[in-house]
Amino acid sequence: MDLPHHGYRPTKTRARAPPPSADPLLFEDTSSSQPAMNSQGYYTPGYSMAAPVGGPQADPAGNNLFADPMANAAMMYGSSLANQGKDMVNKEISRFMSMNKLKYFFAVDTRYVVKKLMLLMFPYTHQDWEVRYHRDTPMTPRHDVNAPDLYIPTMAFITYILLAGMALGIQQRFSPEVLGLCASTALVWIIIEVLVMLLSLYLLTVHTDLSTFDLLAYSGYKYVAMILTVLSGLLFGSDGYFVALAWSSCAIMFFIARSLKMKILSSLSSDSMGAGASAKPRLRLYITVATAAFQPFIIYWLTSHLVR
Repeated sequence: MDLPHHGYRPTKTRARAPPPSADPLLFEDTSSSQPAMNSQGYYTPGYSMAAPVGGPQADPAGNNLFADPMANAAMMYGSSLANQGKDMVNKEISRFMSMNKLKYFFAVDTRYVVKKLMLLMFPYTHQDWEVRYHRDTPMTPRHDVNAPDLYIPTMAFITYILLAGMALGIQQRFSPEVLGLCASTALVWIIIEVLVMLLSLYLLTVHTDLSTFDLLAYSGYKYVAMILTVLSGLLFGSDGYFVALAWSSCAIMFFIARSLKMKILSSLSSDSMGAGASAKPRLRLYITVATAAFQPFIIYWLTSHLVR
């Protein structure tokens, strides 16, 4: 039966276009397959060189560096040379500065520091100046107040530099160059003093158990007197400075003389034989007295320009 056409159009089904088959892809998917290799064992261009998910594969050519005997031998030889050089450096350092000996001079506690500072400023009432030993080894400073240490000289040197900077700032004369000159002068003086003492002991053939660290400690105790002198000058003027200078100089002289006397003259019995033995006590006494008498001059030289 034919229906009348009242403006109705029959729809036409559109044919779906087939997917292009000849168009090249912009990026090629290489996640599911391994990159191709040519006949010479190299990857062809255009493929990813990333390692697969399972981990890195072994070198197909077998040219692993660590599997080469020559490379292993070279690495072992270089490592042995480095160890020998390290041992040689440590040996040379140990000849001049032993870490165990250095730790001995810093084995202090608060009680020792307080007692040592009181001994430095008021040494006249102290009776026993002999260093104590335990199994032929000197006791550490924390157990013997007569033992020399390097903690107090080091802290006193730093405090002296800070106090010098404060004194220069109060007098409107502070500058980094002046403070550096003050620090270097104080350090050079103590080095010269230690070297002169070592040279004197060597030239006069005085055998003693004094080490370089011992001499450095005894020479560094003067910084405590210098701190007291500068503080008195800043608080009480020139009169307070000279009073403190006289007291601290006499105290340091007495302390150095008694301490070095026990160190230098205690080994006199080992040098009592031979020609010129009668001159040994006199030479030892001269060294002790000269070292003690030199302290006030250094104290005055390093503190007089800080107090005006």
